[in-house]
Formats: sequence, structure tokens, C-alpha cells
Amino acid sequence: MAQILVRSLDEETVASLKARARLSGRSLQGEVKLILETASAMPMDQARAAAARWRRRLAGRIDGDSAALIREDRSR
Repeated sequence: MAQILVRSLDEETVASLKARARLSGRSLQGEVKLILETASAMPMDQARAAAARWRRRLAGRIDGDSAALIREDRSR
């Protein structure tokens, strides 16, 4: 089976996923796996609609320069 690694999730997202997993009686890995499997099985029109909702939700958000953060972290 393939494995993936998701980097740089904010603590709030991880806490939310952990709470969701706990309420569902699953491990964090099991919960994330279910979310990914469900999303990958979604028809493309629904996926596009979900992506559009996320774009609206994140509109105007200013993200930092991740390359600068990585360089700073590596210099420690």
C-alpha cells in the first residue's frame, strides 16, 4: 500500500482531526484515511464545488513565504 506524508498542518487542524477521530472511535490515521478515501471517490462536479467553497473560505488570506520559514528552520 502507498503512503503519503502531509507537512505543515497547523495545530488547529491537527487538533480538529484528532477530536473528530476520537468522537468516531478511530485513530488519527484511520480518520485521515477515511477522509481521503471519501474525497477521492467524490464525483468531479462535487469535487469542483467543494474546491470552490474552499477558495471562497480562504479568499483574502495572506500566507507567509514557506521557503523563508524552511531556511530559518534549517539554520537552527
